[in-house]
Amino acid sequence: MNNFSKKFKYFILGLREKFLHSMLSRHLDTSFTNSTSKTIISGTETVNFSTETQKNIKLVKENVTEIMKSCGNNPQKYLEYMEAEGTKVFRVSNAEKILQKINEDEGLITELKGRKAFYLNFILGQGFSTNFKPAVVMGIGEIEPYYMLREFYKWYSLKKGLPGFNYTAQENFKKYLKNINDPSLKKLNYRAMLELKEAIARDSEANEFVINAVKADEGAKKAFKKLNDGGAEV
Repeated sequence: MNNFSKKFKYFILGLREKFLHSMLSRHLDTSFTNSTSKTIISGTETVNFSTETQKNIKLVKENVTEIMKSCGNNPQKYLEYMEAEGTKVFRVSNAEKILQKINEDEGLITELKGRKAFYLNFILGQGFSTNFKPAVVMGIGEIEPYYMLREFYKWYSLKKGLPGFNYTAQENFKKYLKNINDPSLKKLNYRAMLELKEAIARDSEANEFVINAVKADEGAKKAFKKLNDGGAEV
């Protein structure tokens, strides 16, 4: 499967936040509403009414922290949890190669449409539909725990209804991840830009959660080693 560190290249998209904001400011007196927030754009400022979104982000962090502890950060238990909640989980040989053909990575696959959906449905034995519902696709073999934690965090955010996981937002996210200097980025309309910002935010939140979990784990291991080496200083 992909190396865990590869996922952190997504952070570079966070640097596009200011650029997207400046592009959005060109659209005067416009409003945009997603599932949990509303944005109003004028020529001088952008106001984001996201109380519900922020509340849900906090809830996701708290709940995933508790689930991580109860699961012992065991990848298999994350998969079982997702399946119990109605999300299909596929373990297939050569998953990485299969997914590369449609610009996807192992883990959570969000909604797909058209050719990509048809291809993946066929490969996974789900018929010939041009619509693919969110699912988890992983290779066969051992899964890196923190890699799976990141995918689980995104899945939980999706299930909680946080914005940024709709088809258009995710397709643009994957497109501009590969080339953030693509000139077509400037041509996105205000709605697409705001959806893209939400997708970037969800990805950054997942990365941040995993980084903090890794730091906490490393800190706990050091503290344990220190105790075994003679006890903590007082």
